[in-house]
Amino acid sequence: MRYVSTRGQAAPRDFEGVLLAGLAEDGGLFMPETWPQLSAADLAALRGMPYADLAAHVIGLFTGGTIAQADLLAMCRDAYGRFDHKAVVPMVQLDNRVFALELFHGPTLAFKDMALQLLGRLFDHVLAKRGQRITIVGATSGDTGSAAIEACRDRAAVDIVILHPENRTSEVQRRQMTTVLSPNVANIALKGSFDDCQDAVKAMFNDAAFRGEMSLAAVNSINWARIAAQIPYYIYAALQLGAPERKVAFSVPSGNFGNVLAAYAAHRMGIPVERFIIGANRNDILARFLASNDMSMKPVEPSLSPSMDIQVSSNFERLLFELLGRDAAATADQMNRFRAEGRMPVPDAAWQKARAQFVGFTLDDAGTLTEMRRLHAEAAGYIADPHTAVGTAAAAAHLPADPAVPVIVASTAHPAKFPDAVREALGITPPLPAHLADLYEREERFTVLGNDLEQVEGFVRAQARRNR
Repeated sequence: MRYVSTRGQAAPRDFEGVLLAGLAEDGGLFMPETWPQLSAADLAALRGMPYADLAAHVIGLFTGGTIAQADLLAMCRDAYGRFDHKAVVPMVQLDNRVFALELFHGPTLAFKDMALQLLGRLFDHVLAKRGQRITIVGATSGDTGSAAIEACRDRAAVDIVILHPENRTSEVQRRQMTTVLSPNVANIALKGSFDDCQDAVKAMFNDAAFRGEMSLAAVNSINWARIAAQIPYYIYAALQLGAPERKVAFSVPSGNFGNVLAAYAAHRMGIPVERFIIGANRNDILARFLASNDMSMKPVEPSLSPSMDIQVSSNFERLLFELLGRDAAATADQMNRFRAEGRMPVPDAAWQKARAQFVGFTLDDAGTLTEMRRLHAEAAGYIADPHTAVGTAAAAAHLPADPAVPVIVASTAHPAKFPDAVREALGITPPLPAHLADLYEREERFTVLGNDLEQVEGFVRAQARRNR
């Protein structure tokens, strides 16, 4: 298994190389050279496996022998053994056709734990084998940061610096990051939006001298290993509802497109998917693209679902690469024009390919609160966070015509991460789990910086040197 850049100018790598590199040197994202295939018999053999065992099998198809299968299985069992539900990713039936796939039972209460708890162990394994040290830099709109910090705190060969947009996450999201006082962890509150944070991270990776000096690695979903670790839960859920003999649909509240891309990857591997439903809040670039081929940037607006407050969806580049027939030169041209002009004129044939499989849906804050109330009233008191509510509303708006096709909604965060929104919708405050009960009393540590690359690089350099 080799990986190629979506922009075609970076040398191919194996899985370990992609894990440590994150972003390709040409600014592109790594993709598997070919999609592994799971036959009907292969999928039948996976049905009924414990989640960690299924995950190790599926991820093993992407490692290409660089990691021994026994080691990968041990890492998966260790990572998912920390989750607070024996099923790891339980499904809750909301009505006769819609199911919530709960991805928030990990230590930081968000779907990012599904990949990052494993990624921390993969980094340890590979770095120990190579005798290397890395500096992880990442951008977060709320959940990636805390999941990455929890996975990488106190690891001997890793320093981690996370950028979040100042005052644009929930208080719980911020405190989950900033109250981790481990010496290898640092947080930057950047004056700007998530897109500004993401741009700073990409700029650091594109600064070849700095990248080499710091041995940069990525935990954002620009790192293919993140996507590989998210594919298993879509396969697991589809098998629970009768795949491959029965088609399913996936509804995913999406900001950076990584979560829905993992669902797409599961489909490319053999899961029959009727459609992918993408839920968006007022930052609706993906929905506008699917509706009218309008891939144009607008200012990021804060919302009740801050993890989706994104206008530049990094992982869309991976889908674009597929839609353009894996034409790396055409992909690079489109992405460069998007950055230069603020809009991407996707060729009509590629847009029509996307519309054949994907549909978008937009929900504003008022609609999100209404949907949270509806779920609580009609689904046996189910309490959804605002992101999940966008996903369930999107599912209801775009039910497949065939009544036999169920819709699996990615329930991406525990409602306690967004107490203000839940209180506004339902008049109740969801309690934090016991291991986070004192979160509001813990000491915080973070540094506020302007949106200036030189300042950010200086901070990262000082953090890494302090630990080296």
